Amino acid sequence: MTTSFADTTGSRGRGSLTDRTDVRVWTATITAVVFLALGASIGALAISKDAESSVPAADSSAAVTTGQSIDFNATAPAGFEARDPAAPAPLPGTVHDVTLHIKEVSVAIAPGVKQKVWTFGGTVPGPVYRGKVGDTFRFTIVNDGAITHSMDFHSGMVSPSVAMVPIDPGKSHVYTFTAEHAGIYMYHCGTPPVLMHIGMGMYGAVIIDPPDLAPVDHEYVMLQSELYTGKHGADPDLNNMLAEQYDAVVFNGYANQYKLAPIRVEPNDRIRVWVLDDGPSQSSSFHVIGTIFDTVYKEGAYLLQPGAGGSQALDLMPAQGGFVEFTPTEAGSYAFVTHKFNDAARGAVGVFQVGDAPVMGHS
Repeated sequence: MTTSFADTTGSRGRGSLTDRTDVRVWTATITAVVFLALGASIGALAISKDAESSVPAADSSAAVTTGQSIDFNATAPAGFEARDPAAPAPLPGTVHDVTLHIKEVSVAIAPGVKQKVWTFGGTVPGPVYRGKVGDTFRFTIVNDGAITHSMDFHSGMVSPSVAMVPIDPGKSHVYTFTAEHAGIYMYHCGTPPVLMHIGMGMYGAVIIDPPDLAPVDHEYVMLQSELYTGKHGADPDLNNMLAEQYDAVVFNGYANQYKLAPIRVEPNDRIRVWVLDDGPSQSSSFHVIGTIFDTVYKEGAYLLQPGAGGSQALDLMPAQGGFVEFTPTEAGSYAFVTHKFNDAARGAVGVFQVGDAPVMGHS
C-alpha cells in the first residue's frame, strides 16, 4: 500500500504517480562542519544515564566502518510504490489532538536494501502535520521502542525542560504548543546523542500555512535527509555520522524513489513544493531542471513573488525549510535534484512527468 504523508487525523489530497520506471540516464549524467554528537543535555533537556548508555559513545580514534551497499542504478523492485508526496490538507478545527507512536523497525530505503531505523509513526520520515497560525497542537508521544527517546517540535515555542523530556520505553508524554509563526518546521528526537537519533530516522515536519496561501493545482512535500546504514541492516556507526560518511541522500526516505516512480502532472499546472532539509548535517539546494521558480518562500518570508523575477534554487541548511512554486508549460520529463550534485548522485533525484511525453531515458 502507498505510504501517506498524512496522519489518520486529517484529510489530504493525493498526487498521481506513473508506473515504476528506471531513468538510468539521470544517474549517468550526475557527477559523482563536523556535526557534534551531543552526549550531555541540549538546553534544559535532561537525560538519564541509562538512556545515554543505550547508544554506543563515539570514539574519535575509531575507524569509520562500512555499512550497506546501495546500487543507485537499480530498477524498482516488484510491486514498488513510492511514498505519496502530496502535501496533507490542514487538520480540521483549531485544536489538534494527535497520538504519535515511537517505533524501532526495519524499513526499505533503496531497492533491495532494508535498514533498522528509529521512527515516529513507523516511517522515515515521520508523518507530516499541517495547520494554521493560532492552532493548538496536543501530541501524545508514546514510546513503543526499547530505549529512551524524546521530541522537539521546532514549530512551537516551549520550555525545553518541560516539553522535551525523556520518554522511557513503555511511557508516554503530552507535548502541547500553539503555532504562532508560519512555515515548514522540523520535528525530531532530542535525546543525546541527537545526531544518532536523527541519523537513524527520527524526524518529520509540521507545516503552518502562511495567511492567504494561494491555491495551486498540485502541492507536494520533499523532506531531504542523509541515510546512514549498518552492516546487514544493523545500527549504523555513530563515528560514520560524525565523519559525515553517509550512504545516500534522499527525498522522503528512499533513494531515487521519484525517479523510479515519477510524479505525473500536466502542462500549465501550477505546482507548489514544500522543501525541508532534515539533515542531520548536509545542506540542500532544491532545483527543478528545465523550469524557473516564480515564487520562493523561505523560513517564514517570501523572497520572491510572481512578477518580480525568477529563482533557480531554494538553498537550505539543516532544519531550514520553505516552498517554491512554478508552472511547466511544455510536456516533458523534468528532473528535480539537490544541486549539490555529490548528493544528487547518491539518491536525491526525482522526476516530474509533465503530460504524455515519455519519461527521460525511455521511448
